[in-house]
Amino acid sequence: MAETESWRKEINRPTTHIHKWWAQRLGTVFRAMTIGAFAPSGADIFDLFYKPVRIPGGNVFDPFMGSGTTLAETVKLGAKAIGRDINPVAHFLVKCALSVHDRKAILETFRAIERDVADKIRSYYRATLPDGTQADVLYYFWVKTADCPSCATPVDLFSSQIFARHAYQKRFPQAQAVCPHCGGIDEVHVDCRETRCSCCKKTFDPNAGPANGQGAACPACEHTFPIAKTIRATSNPPAHRLYAKLILLPDGRKAYHPATDEDRSLYARAARALAKRKNAYPIVAIEPGYNTNQALGYNYRHWHEMFGARQLLCLSILADRIREVSDPVLRDLFTCLFSGALEFNNMFASYKGEGTGAVRHMFAHHILKPERVPLEANLWGTDKSSGSFSTMFEGRIRRALDYADDPFELRLDPDQGKKSTAKVYGLSEKIGAPVADDYAAFACGRRVYLSCGDSGSTDLPGRSADVVLTDPPFFDNVHYSQLADFFHVWQRHILGDDGHRAADSTRSDREVQNAKAEDFTNRLAAVWEETHRVLKDDGLLAFTYHHSRPEGWRCVLQALMQAGFGITAAHPIKAEMSVAMPKQQAKEPIDLDIIIVCRKRSRLETHRWNGDLWGTVAPPAQAQVNRLRVAGRRLSRNDVRIIVMAQLLRHLSRSPTPDSALHLLDSINGDTEALIDRIHGGQNEQPGKPGKRKGAV
Repeated sequence: MAETESWRKEINRPTTHIHKWWAQRLGTVFRAMTIGAFAPSGADIFDLFYKPVRIPGGNVFDPFMGSGTTLAETVKLGAKAIGRDINPVAHFLVKCALSVHDRKAILETFRAIERDVADKIRSYYRATLPDGTQADVLYYFWVKTADCPSCATPVDLFSSQIFARHAYQKRFPQAQAVCPHCGGIDEVHVDCRETRCSCCKKTFDPNAGPANGQGAACPACEHTFPIAKTIRATSNPPAHRLYAKLILLPDGRKAYHPATDEDRSLYARAARALAKRKNAYPIVAIEPGYNTNQALGYNYRHWHEMFGARQLLCLSILADRIREVSDPVLRDLFTCLFSGALEFNNMFASYKGEGTGAVRHMFAHHILKPERVPLEANLWGTDKSSGSFSTMFEGRIRRALDYADDPFELRLDPDQGKKSTAKVYGLSEKIGAPVADDYAAFACGRRVYLSCGDSGSTDLPGRSADVVLTDPPFFDNVHYSQLADFFHVWQRHILGDDGHRAADSTRSDREVQNAKAEDFTNRLAAVWEETHRVLKDDGLLAFTYHHSRPEGWRCVLQALMQAGFGITAAHPIKAEMSVAMPKQQAKEPIDLDIIIVCRKRSRLETHRWNGDLWGTVAPPAQAQVNRLRVAGRRLSRNDVRIIVMAQLLRHLSRSPTPDSALHLLDSINGDTEALIDRIHGGQNEQPGKPGKRKGAV
C-alpha cells in the first residue's frame, strides 16, 4: 500500500502536497501508526485500516511536523492534532493545508486573479507563426554560456546538442537537436552520432557538446577550460542564450522552433517593463551553507538572480495581485500556490521531455544545483502546460479540496495483480478545521493547534499528549532551512515581515538537522526531553527513521536514552518516493524506514545485555528481512543495515545507563557489520535457511 502511494504522493495524499517540502513521509504509514498507537493490544491493525475508526479523545503531537502528514492523518481519524516546526515555511504550508476553506470563495478568487492578470502575463509568452497567426509558447529553452579564457568567444555549455528526449526512449527514440553551426532544430534518433542540419547542411554529432563533465572546449580555438572556475572569475552569475521554444499550435499540437529575433525582442521588452516596477521582487542575499554553496560558487549572490527578467516581471505582476486579496485565509492559500509555482519557474529548472511532466523542478537533487540548460516555462500556463500557476491550481489546490472533502484510502486488488488498486471512501472525517494559534484556544475546543518555533521548548502542559508521532530530521548535510529560504523570501515579500517572517532567513541555531554528531544529538535530545515532559506516562513516542552511517544511529540512541525513553518495538516500512533523484543516484539506496516505538524508561525494566548479536538481534532482524523477501522485495545492504541497527538499538536502549549502552554499541561495531553482511548476503537463500554464519560472536 505504501509503495503504491509513493509513486504518486501528490495524487494519493494531495492535502499535504500543496507545496514543496523535503522527505515527505507516506500518509498510509502514518494512518496505520496512528491507529496502532491507540488500538487495544492484539488488535488487527490491517483490518482497522479499512474501517471508519474514530479517536475523538486522542491528542497527537508532532514536534517535527514538516508537511503535516501526521496531522492530516490524525484529523481524518477524529483525534486532536498538535503540530510544531521550527521552519516558518513548513508552518505556513501546513496551516494552509489544514485550515477550513470555502471552495466557492477560492474559485471566485482564482477567476478574479485570472481576469486581472492572466492575459498580461500570457502576452510575454507569445510567438508569431509563419502564416502570421499568434500562438502560445509553452517553454523557452536556454543554455548557459561562458567566455573562453583564451579567445573570449562565448561557449554554449551543452553537454549534448540533443535538448529534448522522450521519457520512454526505447519506444519513442525521436529527439530534438539544435545545430551548433546555425541554431536550426532537427528531429534525430536519440542514439544518433552524426546528422546533417536541414538548414545549413553542415554535419555534427548530436550526442556531443562543448561541455564535458566539469570542463568545456571552445569550438572556436579548441582551448579547454574548467567551467566553474571560469564563471567564478567573472564575479557575475553566468549568462544565458535563448536558442529554442516549444509552441502550442492552434490545433493543439506542439512544435519545436528555433529562437528568433522576435523572441529576443519580447524578452527585452519584459526586461524594460521589470526595470520600471517598484519593489518588484525580494532582494535578499543567499547565505553560505552546504546546500547553497554550489549556487554561490556560480556567483549567484541573491535569490532573485535565480530567475530571468521575464520570470521576475510576471512573478511580480502575480504577486502584486495576490497581495490585494482581502481575506487572509484566501491570501495565504494563493500565496502558497504562488510559492509552489516558484519551484518550476526559475532558471534552475530543466526539461524532462515528452511523455511526462515537462518541467524538472529545481530541487530534484536536494541541492541548489545550477542548471546548464535551464527551461523557462509559461508562468500562467495553458491546459497543456506543466508547472504553471493555472495548472498547479487545478492539480494541487482543487485536488486537495476534493480530497479534504472526501478522503480515500488505497486498497490493493490481489485479483488484478500487485499494482492494481482501488480507492476506498467513507473511512475518514473531512480535513479542515479552525486552527488555533495558541494552546488556550486549542484547549477551548479547536481541533488543530499549530505553532512555529523550537520544539525543545513549547507551551504545552505536562502530560497532555496521548501519543507523539513524528519523523525527525536526519543527521546529515541536507539543511531544509537553507533550501526553504528560496520560498520564504517570496512569501515574506507578499505577506509582510511580521510574525514568523520577521527574519529574512528561516535558518536557526536551534535546528536539529546538523552534520555534527554532538550538535545533532544535543538538539534532538532537547526535543525528546520536551516530548517526555508533554507525553502522558503511559503514552507512546513513535517515529520513522533511517540512516546509512553508524553515527546516525548512535546519535538517536544517545538522544532517546538521555531524554528518558527506551525502544519497545522496531518495524521496517516503505520509505518515501520511489523515484526520488537522490535515491536513484545512490550506490546502496535506502528504500525503507524503521518505525521506532518508545515508552518512558520509567515504565520499562532495564537489563544488562550481553552483546549476543547472533542470539538476540539476528533472529528478529532475519525474520523481518525474510518477510520482505517473501513479499518480493530485494533489499540493499543499507536496507538490511537499518533493520539490524533498529533491533540492536531496541536491546541497547534498555541498558541501565546511556554510557553503558553507547560503550557496548561502539565495542561491537565490527561484529554488527559482519551480521549485516551475512543477512544481506543471504538474500539468495531460501527464507528460514540461513547460510554459513560469518563472524559469530
